[in-house]
Amino acid sequence: MKQLKEIIDAISPLRVLGPADRGISAICSDSRQVVPGALFVAVRGFASDGHAYIGAAVEKGAVAVICEEIPAQAGKDVSYIQVENSRLAVALAADAFYGHPSRELKLVGITGTNGKTTTVTLLYHLMMDLGYPCGLLSTIANYVGTRRLETANTTADPITINALLAEMVAEGCAYCFMEVSSIGVEQERVSGLRFQVGIFSNLTHDHLDYHKTFAEYLRCKKCFFDRLSPDATALINIDDKHGRVMVQNTAARVVTYSCRSLADHTCRVMEESFDGMQLRIDGRETWTRLIGQHNAYNLLAIYATAVLLGIEPEEALVALSRLESAQGRLETLHGPRSLTAVIDYAHTPDALENVLRTLRDIADGKQLICLFGCGGDRDRTKRPEMAKVAEQYADRIIVTSDNSRSERTEDILEDIRKGFSREGEAKSIFIADRREAIRTAILTAPEGACILLAGKGHETYQIIGSEKRHFDEREIISDVFKTL
Repeated sequence: MKQLKEIIDAISPLRVLGPADRGISAICSDSRQVVPGALFVAVRGFASDGHAYIGAAVEKGAVAVICEEIPAQAGKDVSYIQVENSRLAVALAADAFYGHPSRELKLVGITGTNGKTTTVTLLYHLMMDLGYPCGLLSTIANYVGTRRLETANTTADPITINALLAEMVAEGCAYCFMEVSSIGVEQERVSGLRFQVGIFSNLTHDHLDYHKTFAEYLRCKKCFFDRLSPDATALINIDDKHGRVMVQNTAARVVTYSCRSLADHTCRVMEESFDGMQLRIDGRETWTRLIGQHNAYNLLAIYATAVLLGIEPEEALVALSRLESAQGRLETLHGPRSLTAVIDYAHTPDALENVLRTLRDIADGKQLICLFGCGGDRDRTKRPEMAKVAEQYADRIIVTSDNSRSERTEDILEDIRKGFSREGEAKSIFIADRREAIRTAILTAPEGACILLAGKGHETYQIIGSEKRHFDEREIISDVFKTL
């Protein structure tokens, strides 16, 4: 039970109507989740406006309401707290309700287009391996210590985030590693959280269906660093041209990392194969099971973060060498006829280029087949760009469905087709059914070929229309391999 006055003090309201000296049993922004004694926050969403459900929340027992407009028929037994921005208010209120849990943890957040999931997941495993109880908030799953919880968004809503952070504190976690999406920043989901380290990985073409312009996408990413406290550290990739921009207005201490130039932390790839890479990090060599230049960046960020958190460099390198790739990130399956199938989440032009360039180098003259699609109801402008990348690096291309959602798969494939030159289209085939496309890729592959399945990664489903169907590429690959 939390006193309403503590929450009011945290959100700096415009006006308070009703008593502030009352206990609050829960906080929620979904009227269906209201319980007696709850605080309901009316948030204006894209599909609905929480203000329309204030009456329903009160009927279910809400004793206090945070809103941007107090209803004309305000109940006398309910406290109304008027705010300018209810999205910001719900984040600050959740932080206060759960006792400011981010202040009790060493919270590390990473933002960027690519590499977020791999970096936070492997940081979690590295620190757990070293004996430090940790939490994880990621695209793939959330963890409270060793307890796994499913996740729906890259960055959850602020009530969920603070509830999970409070669980981590209660269970004795010392650290939490979380992905911070641009949409999460723009929607105030991480407002009120106290980060010890903020990491910038890179910035490329993505989410323009939401942000509309690249400048707005960049601004939202930059806001994360603008809000870091002077006690925090901003760890930035200076090989990305936007790295320095991210920290132009930050109050945090800035630490740099690079795989190409002078920086506080540096890395070079000395040797690479399908089995892993030999890296030189800050002058010391270590072996990793991960592959790809993009993973060299991820591992360098992981190492630098561990050192910033107080881990000795040698200890961090040893732990780094024990890490395995995050699920669906350059995940390799070997089959008959020396075939290699690689599953990766790459769904942006830059991510696809990183993966294909890595596989092109390692394939050593063997045929490289690229199978990919693009999600429906998402940024359409990247579809032809994906085609151009695939054409540049792959010997054969199979264009297929991803999560088509409400769009016709055929329309998405036609958008992709527009990016091919005549030569690119000549080495491409279009198969709308992704299961059949995978079968075709494997059954027609020459001996020793490498087949990249891009876009799905860790996902074990496919969304067609409004239907979410079970679809695990590992199972499909295994079944086809058995027929060879």
